[in-house]
Amino acid sequence: MSLNDNAKLIGVYSDHPVQRWDGKATVPARERVAEEVPVALVYNGLPHVVMMASPADLEDFALGFSLSEGVLNTPRELDGVEIVPLSEGVEVHMSIDVERYRLIENQRRNLPGRSGCGLCGSETIEQAVRHPAPVGAGPRVTHDAVHHAFATLAQNQRLNAATGAVHAAAWATPVGELMLVREDVGRHNALDKLIGAMISAGYEMEDGFALITSRASFEMVQKAATVGITLLVAISAPTGLAIRLAQETGLTLAGFARKGQHNVYTHSLRLT
Repeated sequence: MSLNDNAKLIGVYSDHPVQRWDGKATVPARERVAEEVPVALVYNGLPHVVMMASPADLEDFALGFSLSEGVLNTPRELDGVEIVPLSEGVEVHMSIDVERYRLIENQRRNLPGRSGCGLCGSETIEQAVRHPAPVGAGPRVTHDAVHHAFATLAQNQRLNAATGAVHAAAWATPVGELMLVREDVGRHNALDKLIGAMISAGYEMEDGFALITSRASFEMVQKAATVGITLLVAISAPTGLAIRLAQETGLTLAGFARKGQHNVYTHSLRLT
């Protein structure tokens, strides 16, 4: 079974004619292109936010987003999820705890989002720049384990193999064995889908580490710390604000993980 088996590739890409220049001539060809659709997250009938996302693993996305954005405190506050396909997109209807619903109703966070936006729907700086509680101890991970995990990630990026256009987020054991992979056109969405899949599968946030095939922006660190991930490794660079939040929350943040090398920006003792 693939680590990304939930991501059925029906409807997540389409086939298009192209004119391909091969260095000598232009030739007709066909290419697989990743699809993105508006996904509206609706809580107890109240539209909350619209994100552009890959139309797969939307139950994982709904749970992961709800927790990483602080809409819910625990998975138990989510009573049910219904996926409603529409002609122009998808609505994800969630039934949640009444008290949590009252909070988001008061915030009136009903603004459009984008696949590249991790703070969509925030009306104030205080809402956008949240400060999660410190993370737990987490595991010790060897440098070799990090690169072993990245080395096996590509073969489990099924949608990216087909289109070359999506990000991935993955969960690995301390020895670098990949357990879950989720993909999306948006890097934040991929991480949210991973978080939702981990919780649904019963994984503990302190029992492994997360990998992302993108930069480590503030929003990615904020999401990871909010749910208790203790080690986040990115294939690209972090931002200064991401580093400061990781330092504040006790999260180990590494970046530029490629070609057998990486930089550790915060709390390096977890990487041995």
